[in-house]
Amino acid sequence: MSPAVFSHGDLRLYLLSLIAESPQHGYGIIQALTDRTGGTYTPSAGTIYPRLAKLEEEGLVTKTVDGRTTIYTITDAGRAEVTAREGELAGIEAGLTDSVRLIANEVRQSVQEAMKSLRADLASAARDDRTASKSRPRTPADDERIVSREELHRADAVINAFRARVRTDLRTHVARGGALPASVVSDLEDGLDAAAKGVTAALAALQKPGR
Repeated sequence: MSPAVFSHGDLRLYLLSLIAESPQHGYGIIQALTDRTGGTYTPSAGTIYPRLAKLEEEGLVTKTVDGRTTIYTITDAGRAEVTAREGELAGIEAGLTDSVRLIANEVRQSVQEAMKSLRADLASAARDDRTASKSRPRTPADDERIVSREELHRADAVINAFRARVRTDLRTHVARGGALPASVVSDLEDGLDAAAKGVTAALAALQKPGR
């Protein structure tokens, strides 16, 4: 999503609605916009802070300084404007949802293209192996290498599909306003670490003498 998605006045109104949800600091607003647009639009500080200053000038938000952090809070006048323009906000939210859906479709298409490419590579490797086998007798070691190569391609496809699916689920969830607790990310990290250790252990076991 490019900044042009927010037509004239839309970004200002959306910023006001974010502050209406809860007091915000500038970085939090930038992060919220990034999350809700599926990571496709990360505004610069030069885009956000002048608009926040304008909202303050109009009496729609107030700011308080807490150490090095400036917190913006909506005023009664600001909340009244958000309420009066709920229909416009609904249209903006619908546009953001459509954008996230488009991102998900693009990711799925990318995965499909990657799978197609992997299948083509696998077919090419199989043809090369068949050609090579015609020029010399094939041994059990040859068969094992062919199987290993096929399984490596399959492992690549599984990993890529998993990454795309989880990434899309996470981004879509956050973009729709869902919470993403640190515990969920920690569980994901622990699960991936356990899976990696399991693969490493299984490969190490295959290399033991007598196997």
